[in-house]
Amino acid sequence: MRLTPEVLMQGYASGIFPMAEHRDDPDVFWVDPQRRGVMPLLGFHLSRSLRRTMRRTTFEVRIDTNFQAVVDGCADRIDTWINEEIRGLYIELNRQGRAHSLEIWDNDTLVGGVYGVTLGAAFFGESMFSRRTDASKIALACLVDRLIDGGFVLFDTQFLTDHLASLGAVEISRAEYHRALDVAVNRPADFTLPPVRSPQEVVQRMTQMS
Repeated sequence: MRLTPEVLMQGYASGIFPMAEHRDDPDVFWVDPQRRGVMPLLGFHLSRSLRRTMRRTTFEVRIDTNFQAVVDGCADRIDTWINEEIRGLYIELNRQGRAHSLEIWDNDTLVGGVYGVTLGAAFFGESMFSRRTDASKIALACLVDRLIDGGFVLFDTQFLTDHLASLGAVEISRAEYHRALDVAVNRPADFTLPPVRSPQEVVQRMTQMS
């Protein structure tokens, strides 16, 4: 079956996601982990040092202003699962309003960001990158704030890394994930509706909620 944006969305609705072995591999395969990484939206860990960094930073948060550059930033590493086919599919999903990027800018320079796919009230985080200290952490904090405000109930991180675990992400079983997914995809949410908040505003909101 040829991989299209529609097939991709059907895969997400079924609990699977695509990967390639490396950027030059033309083949794409589906992944359905036994243990799934998720970020509990009310369990994001905003450390004291990250709070301080976000209060002092001059970075600016933007949404969907250069989705392609965020994907390319995520692929700009020695080992990447983002080949040309996957890159093109996510860019098309962004054009359709079904994939989004949260970007961290230093004046006119893109220094970090994260992108993912939305379906109902589920956000499927695909990848993130950072070219400045703490840029990806700031991006994730601002993303979590946005997802909460937009009505999302599931933030799928696919796998659990040490970096994500330090920010509050956890692993759940495949069965638990599918139960959460069934609920999320049938609920409304809107990634583009909430206002774009500065890191300082996000810290204030998260501090009030904790």
